[in-house]
Amino acid sequence: MDVSTGDIDAPHSMGTTIIGVTYNGGVVLGADSRTSTGMYVANRASDKITKLTDNVYLCRSGSAADSQIVSDYVRYFLHQHTIQLGQPSTVKVAANLVRLLSYNNKNMLQTGLIIGGWDKYEGGKIYGIPLGGTILEQPFAIGGSGSSYLYGFFDQAWKEGMTQEEAEQLVVKAVSLAIARDGASGGVVRTVTINSEGVTRKFYPCDKLPLWHEELEPQNSLLDILSAGIPDPMVS
Repeated sequence: MDVSTGDIDAPHSMGTTIIGVTYNGGVVLGADSRTSTGMYVANRASDKITKLTDNVYLCRSGSAADSQIVSDYVRYFLHQHTIQLGQPSTVKVAANLVRLLSYNNKNMLQTGLIIGGWDKYEGGKIYGIPLGGTILEQPFAIGGSGSSYLYGFFDQAWKEGMTQEEAEQLVVKAVSLAIARDGASGGVVRTVTINSEGVTRKFYPCDKLPLWHEELEPQNSLLDILSAGIPDPMVS
């Protein structure tokens, strides 16, 4: 394959696993960190959870460029909105702005988004906005290529009234499960917890994530793998 005209020149895509979960008091957002260009990993530690306001964050999947420009526009409009009202935007207002941009440009955008946040009127809220600009308020939302492996898991594992710790553990477990199965998801796991006390970001490096199925232990370099796994020569 001629890499000069092959996958290396393909548009950046965030192949991705993104998750938003409500719990008793707020929301937890989570994502992997792999950004791909065709079959190549363009960025193994990207941050797919973007701040819109102090109390609302956005999980991005699909085209990296499309999701970034939508989040930039929404952040600008919400800043104007906050100045005019003199108070933070609600999660619903932020989600409807994302929906408006996504729907009005649905023929040009290739991005699926999850909006999560907390406000004093409705508490913690999660909204999913898939391709096409539909808006769905949900107790939990999953998106990206890795979500295909998680629907049954969430049907079984999610429950109403979870504590913050339970919700964070669920999100990290779900993203690590998707990473194990989905070749377009990988890297580290990032989470953002939003509640009445503010925002907490957490980072889970790949060597701290649980291993599933026949996953290999993380190695520092290819040399470590080669030196540890050289087989004995065959004797006839």
